Amino acid sequence: MKTFIQPLHNLAEFEEIQKSIKNNKGVLLLTGCTLSQKANMIHGLSDMFRRRLVICEDEKRAKELYEDTRFYDKTVLYYPAKDLLFFQADIHGNLLIRQRMQVIQALLEREEVTVFTSIDGCMDYLMPLDKIQNRVLHFYNDSVIDMEQLKKSLIELGYERVGQVEMPGQFSVRGGIVDIYSLTEENPWRIELWGDEVDSIRSFDAESQRSLDNLEEIMIYPAAEKTLDKGMVSFLDYFPEEEALIFLDEPNRLTENGQAVEEEYQQSLMHREEKGEQKLPGQWLCRFEDVKKNLNKRNCIALCALEPNREGWRFTDNFGLTVQSVNSYNSSFELLVKDLFKYKKQGYQIALLSGSRTRAERLAKDLQAEGLNAFYSQDYDRVIQPGEIMVLYGHASRGFEYPLVKFAVMTETDIFGQEQKKKKKRKKYNGNHIQDFSELSIGDYVVHEKHGLGIYRGIEKVEVDKIVKDYIKIEYRDGSNLYILATQLDALQKYTGADADRKPKLNKLGTQEWNRTKTKVRGAVKNIAKELVELYAARQEKEGYVCGPDTVWQREFEEMFPYEETDDQLMAIEDTKKDMESTKIMDRLVCGDVGYGKTEIALRAAFKAVQESRQVVYLVPTTILAQQHYNTFVQRMKEFPVRVDLLCRFRTPAQQKKTLDDLKKGQVDIVIGTHRVLSKDVIFKNLGLLIIDEEQRFGVAHKERIKQMKKDVDVLTLTATPIPRTLHMSLIGIRDMSVLEEPPMDRMPIQTYVMEYDEETVREAIKRELRRGGQVYYVYNRVTDIDEVAARIGKLVPDARVDFAHGQMSERELERVMYGFISGEIDVLVSTTIIETGLDISNVNTMIIHDSDKYGLSQLYQLRGRIGRSNRTAYAFLMYRQNRMLKETAEKRLSAIREFTDLGSGFKIAMRDLEIRGAGNLLGAQQHGHMNAVGYDLYCKMLSEAVKEAKGIQTMDDFETTIDLVMDAFIPDTYISNEFQKLDIYKRIAGIESQQDYDEMLEELIDRFGEPPKAVLNLLAIARLKALAHQAYITEIKQTSRECRITLYENAKINPAGIPPLMEKYRRSLQLKNDQTPKFLFAPVGPVVPALTRFAEELLELVE
Repeated sequence: MKTFIQPLHNLAEFEEIQKSIKNNKGVLLLTGCTLSQKANMIHGLSDMFRRRLVICEDEKRAKELYEDTRFYDKTVLYYPAKDLLFFQADIHGNLLIRQRMQVIQALLEREEVTVFTSIDGCMDYLMPLDKIQNRVLHFYNDSVIDMEQLKKSLIELGYERVGQVEMPGQFSVRGGIVDIYSLTEENPWRIELWGDEVDSIRSFDAESQRSLDNLEEIMIYPAAEKTLDKGMVSFLDYFPEEEALIFLDEPNRLTENGQAVEEEYQQSLMHREEKGEQKLPGQWLCRFEDVKKNLNKRNCIALCALEPNREGWRFTDNFGLTVQSVNSYNSSFELLVKDLFKYKKQGYQIALLSGSRTRAERLAKDLQAEGLNAFYSQDYDRVIQPGEIMVLYGHASRGFEYPLVKFAVMTETDIFGQEQKKKKKRKKYNGNHIQDFSELSIGDYVVHEKHGLGIYRGIEKVEVDKIVKDYIKIEYRDGSNLYILATQLDALQKYTGADADRKPKLNKLGTQEWNRTKTKVRGAVKNIAKELVELYAARQEKEGYVCGPDTVWQREFEEMFPYEETDDQLMAIEDTKKDMESTKIMDRLVCGDVGYGKTEIALRAAFKAVQESRQVVYLVPTTILAQQHYNTFVQRMKEFPVRVDLLCRFRTPAQQKKTLDDLKKGQVDIVIGTHRVLSKDVIFKNLGLLIIDEEQRFGVAHKERIKQMKKDVDVLTLTATPIPRTLHMSLIGIRDMSVLEEPPMDRMPIQTYVMEYDEETVREAIKRELRRGGQVYYVYNRVTDIDEVAARIGKLVPDARVDFAHGQMSERELERVMYGFISGEIDVLVSTTIIETGLDISNVNTMIIHDSDKYGLSQLYQLRGRIGRSNRTAYAFLMYRQNRMLKETAEKRLSAIREFTDLGSGFKIAMRDLEIRGAGNLLGAQQHGHMNAVGYDLYCKMLSEAVKEAKGIQTMDDFETTIDLVMDAFIPDTYISNEFQKLDIYKRIAGIESQQDYDEMLEELIDRFGEPPKAVLNLLAIARLKALAHQAYITEIKQTSRECRITLYENAKINPAGIPPLMEKYRRSLQLKNDQTPKFLFAPVGPVVPALTRFAEELLELVE
């Protein structure tokens, strides 16, 4: 980093400062500092001390400075403040503790550390570092572990024991395998024991539960912060006086905010005492005066823009620096060039920072073309010569210059205005996800393909002739029970209908009613498949416009996307472009949650179309969304000669008329609007692309008009109602779909609290959010008295602007409120659940949900997804009524939500009911009833078969294969004790179809649960045999005392000419009985399963 540090050494004051710091006790004052220059100064002075602490006024400022300093040193850390006010919540998310532990880990393990924190991060009491170090558990590859002791230690450290580890802060024990997800790590660890000695330690992927890398040693840090009765210290004490340098960012602001934090805490104590509520412990907060005293004894440097108020600080010396900020150019390249010539004349050294390497290279070329001495370099140690401009890849929030040494740093923010930063991705295991059977609990409805709808009653071990097997018990109407072998699990699905509240009717065993239902649904499915296939074929035959490959402009446009694209996004973009570049007419559906980057895909497609001089129309369901998308489009296109217009109620008639005229002339490239753009008076000169957002929200008449427009135009449809995987698979080749499942990296997880409703907490939560300049959602789902609730909140927090919104308001009224909220005129929006669809406001980062125990999981998940859309920490408070015993399901639901703080696994469960809605939208309402009749999974299976049939692809007849052999084949409790996991593994073993599936399953079992016992290996071998037998048209293999009876399917498509040679080969051990259904009697030699497997393979070769 010599490029940036060398000029500091040329400053006359810098050497003086370095001298003074060596044995400074007190606060050394540097005035004249500007935003990003502080980071430059911090880095320049850092090498004199091993430990550096930077204290800022609040979280936002600490993060800004942290980001700026990361350009110079990637290893700096951010330490968040503890939540003192909400400690009494029943359930805390562990997001904050995680970040705090990572800093403690660095302080204990690293030689050199720089930490950024806010003033309240220094004001709570902590356990001394050496005490924490004594609590850390340390294991090597050959350590000896006492299992009971380990469980105790982990629970004491705050880890929670679960069946399967999915989140940080959990651990699980299965036989000799311990899984631990340490708070400080990205991936969990798996320790495998041999007796009581560690045999291996590996990291594994939480989602797929498969191992990643082998490790030599691990250190397990506490998962909870413990308080002691005495001997507590503050965060400052973690930095020893002799070896630490402390930077204070704007002491005046520190004083102001430190006192505000203390006052907020004191007020809270008071309010709680008045109401006789739980008291906040007084010794939790270190008084700001004490912190200040402590700082006055330390080696501190204060960085200020202006001379601060000296009250209470012990300033030892004062240095005035001459620093200037750089002009803002607001994207005007001419002004920039003019200023650079001025700088060049004066012999300045200039460093220009750009957020992407390609952009940096291009910027250097553009400047050279203007006659400036500019070049792109990746050498950060090169000293710039006077008059040179060096363009580098890097980030700083603003530029600065040192006029006395003629050195300036400029950033893209100065040139182009605000930019956002990219985030990097983490490595993932790329294997299959575990298929969800895990949420099947006793009492759930299940569908068996042959027998219909029943109730799952658990796994029972049944012993027949000394052979033990696991059976699954299903209860049908009138109390009759069906026992099916665990190996037959693939014929069973969890029943999911569209109306979650209505109980389905059970079928009766041994009657025709289920078959009748199936036939009816099959007929309906056939029709819809035929329609879809015909529609698709018709579109395929017509030729569409062919776009050329990406231009330089397209690449430049895409680089300006401020985030890192997710893999799903890249695939969707790639597919969309391929569609546009081919002869066929594009008709692609992109599904993904709000904020998963659908708009970016639309932007890139639109830009591509515009370059071919074709017009684009973007159709959205509501005026507010139109306004939001319009702003996004204008923002992203402003560097390019593209004209974007808006057609909706927010535009005056005159503006609308002008847009319509220019559309006709071809002067408007992109028009965004509500159904207004579908009116007859909207005429395009050359329409090339139609983008539809949330198609399901348009009426029938609008859809007809869209169909007419669609005839020979490329169409891109976006939807946030997720289209289920299974349905997606069954529609492949009819509808082009892209599914975005991966959340964008920049979404901060959400700190979630579940607690009893109490006004104090509501007041504190709202005040805290307003103090950092944000907005709040208060979700209250009853329209009748929502206005009273809004008034009550207005009383609680008098200085907040509160308004309310619900679905029964007139559209105009609703728009007025929502528009006010988006533009920041309203601080707190009390609203019903209408906010769960669509609005994307990044400034709202606190949500309070009233009576949260009354919502379904997916609803809570969707609601909570409305916040956490920026890089600030977001808070969600799920409140329930005071003194109300929670129903067990509600309690489960709320704790599940808390575990979802990670964007991830719980999402899958929540998606189920949304998916069913999505399926309804995609296939039309009349399919709804059929889906209910047979359950969602079976419906998808039927649809998939019908589609293949309609396309003329041969499918196998529908028959079942059963295998009954005399051997133990089950999963013993000693191997997998957790019933959910056991069911899940059974289901997946039953789904084995090839040797590869078999190998993968075996590998996974060894990885997750250790060496499988004989009964489990038998189970796997039988599953493999069953798949082969099914392909060879065998309906049953039954082992009697001496031989096996192998029954064939009556319509088996087997070449009869091949049977005599087969009989010849096996001679005596094989006989053929030709009854109504042909049977073989087979006396295997040697082990039964391998012999049968070989026979099935030979029979398979005869299949026609």
